[in-house]
Amino acid sequence: MPTLEHNALVEMFRERPELAPHVLATLFHVEVPPHASVAVVESSLDQLIPAEFRADLVLELRDANGKLVLAIVLEVQREVDPNKKFSWPMYVTGVRARKRCATVVLVVAPDAGVAAWAAESIDLGLGRGHIEPLVLGPAVVPEITDPAVAEAEMEAELAVLSAVAHGNGPSGLTVVQAALAALGRLDQEHAMVYFQLIWDGLREPMQQALEALVMERQIEGEATLPPFVQRLIDRGMREGELRGMREGKLEGMREGKLEGMREGELKGMREGKLEGMREGELKGKKETLLRLLARSGIVLAENESARIQACSDVATLDRWIENVLGAKTATEVLS
Repeated sequence: MPTLEHNALVEMFRERPELAPHVLATLFHVEVPPHASVAVVESSLDQLIPAEFRADLVLELRDANGKLVLAIVLEVQREVDPNKKFSWPMYVTGVRARKRCATVVLVVAPDAGVAAWAAESIDLGLGRGHIEPLVLGPAVVPEITDPAVAEAEMEAELAVLSAVAHGNGPSGLTVVQAALAALGRLDQEHAMVYFQLIWDGLREPMQQALEALVMERQIEGEATLPPFVQRLIDRGMREGELRGMREGKLEGMREGKLEGMREGELKGMREGKLEGMREGELKGKKETLLRLLARSGIVLAENESARIQACSDVATLDRWIENVLGAKTATEVLS
């Protein structure tokens, strides 16, 4: 079953289809044909191909006259799967024959080992032909450490990919900070999914370092991260308090200043958001929650769906939206 990480990466390219040719041109230095539009098309490659052969995404590039100049078959690969060495060539030849245009496979592989395996040339038989997938892995994705670069047009998604690829490396904390700064220019729904994608990829030492950084900045009165990111990390710190604060570090701060800040934040949310919330805002939050649930593969029972629709409390909806991140069941979300 597709995971949140898999779906988030696919949705990144679905929502920003121009990202794929941008990656080909800037990271792989491929001469992408001049084009006026990029569009997502069907993922099933041909009615004659068995149903199990379904790509994650297929993108079409067309020139100003509407002529198809390139097709990109995108696959997100999180683990080694020998079967892909047979399906990827079929994707290329199948789309090429059907669309009558140049076709490439772009594989997004966050893990370095999987990326190296995916990048291997595929021999079609007796050395008479080869398919070479373009693999977007840690060796290709740059380390984006400058928040100004991360926030630029077309770079926010690359900053997220950079954090996923290099978040546990020597410059990991700087890379993650740049990516989190870039989330501020995205809508909350996508930003929350991308934050969870980054957070899940971080190993425990880096998660602790990020928690400590947020805590330090809260003490100093700095707010350089999107508010929802700080709230989620705060929640993670509280849940992991015995683990991360066992030595008593920052004990006085947690009991005093930080606690007051959290109480003040909740009070501000209650006095501000709740008083000014309109019916349209409630509807928008419910729609966001339902989309996040669908993307996470969480199925709602009839009574659970009715409970969401009947909810008229903004703070509760916000909590449910945050609960989606990392949840496996509807019960965990609606707790």
